[in-house]
Amino acid sequence: MTKVCVYCGLSSGKNPIYLEQAKILAQVMVQRNFTLIYGGAKIGLMGAIADVILEQGGSVIGVIPKYISLKFPEMVHSGLTKLHVVESMHERKALMFDLADIFIALPGGLGTIEEILEVFTWSKMGIHNKPCGLLNTLGYYNDLLSFFDRCVNEQFLKPEHRSILVVEEDILRLFEKLS
Repeated sequence: MTKVCVYCGLSSGKNPIYLEQAKILAQVMVQRNFTLIYGGAKIGLMGAIADVILEQGGSVIGVIPKYISLKFPEMVHSGLTKLHVVESMHERKALMFDLADIFIALPGGLGTIEEILEVFTWSKMGIHNKPCGLLNTLGYYNDLLSFFDRCVNEQFLKPEHRSILVVEEDILRLFEKLS
């Protein structure tokens, strides 16, 4: 069974399409019998994806640092297939990496960007060859992609490394390219 790590916001965002796309992504994951690996929250895009997958009988594995679960217990999703409580964000990211076969980032904030960039960088360095992708809903990541293109133009990033990160606005095309 393929395990997909999804990085996304603890918020649902300003535009309702972000939430709508997150729910569609969850439905596609259930149809393909994919397991969700994610940050363990029950709010925002994170919670929405987990809820849809669980409601449709899918499998969801959450990974959350202990200090977040203690400080914000109301954020922790209690109905998951499995919840790993780890000591730190470093352990969280390492376990999510170990569990996942594919990485996808939906719209989100600094944590989302930091997490997808880390696995993208690891792939560039040859640490793994697991597919990495961005769901670029409403062009959310266009500015980041422009930065990557600038890195290539300024010769700080090789074009073949830039192409490691798969970018799509359509969920089905994204999964086709990542699977």
